Amino acid sequence: MERCHWTQDLPLMNEYHDQEWGVPVHDDNKHFEFLVLDAFQAGLSWRTILNKRENFRAAFSGFDPKKVAEYNEDKIADLLEDKGIIRNKLKVKSTVTNAQHFLRLQKEHGSFDNYIWQFTNHQTLQNAWQSMAAIPAKTAESDAMSKALQKEGFKFVGSTICYAYMQAAGMVNDHAVFCFRYPQLNNKL
Repeated sequence: MERCHWTQDLPLMNEYHDQEWGVPVHDDNKHFEFLVLDAFQAGLSWRTILNKRENFRAAFSGFDPKKVAEYNEDKIADLLEDKGIIRNKLKVKSTVTNAQHFLRLQKEHGSFDNYIWQFTNHQTLQNAWQSMAAIPAKTAESDAMSKALQKEGFKFVGSTICYAYMQAAGMVNDHAVFCFRYPQLNNKL
């Protein structure tokens, strides 16, 4: 069984790849989780974030945007002392701000899911990459998402972060064609 090579055949990476990566997300709390994790990944490896995922879940109230949006300076200070997560002050503060904007968009659009899927016309974009090297770091869709989210006040949502988010949330199928998950997630087959 062949997988996308980025997993490095590590058990936790394989599990994430096989069960989550590229599966279309329509749950707002899961969207918020991926936004948080992808923002913290900036400048780091996904492996680092995935290894700390449960610590992030505990630190950020189970990725509940309503709870995170209410974090005050004392809670932020506590998070900056938490050795189980990435203790980057800008990223921690932006998570709280992003939660507030997330809730506003959720209210304005009925759900964050309704808002975010507009960037792929409410469908998974099906790619057919022959190699992992062919997969882009960003696309026109991630550029548009990044600009829109920044306009809404979000931080740590550059185009590359948005594209990683789109991959995680199944807005694009970037499993390479040789990967066993590619046909399972390709709705055109």
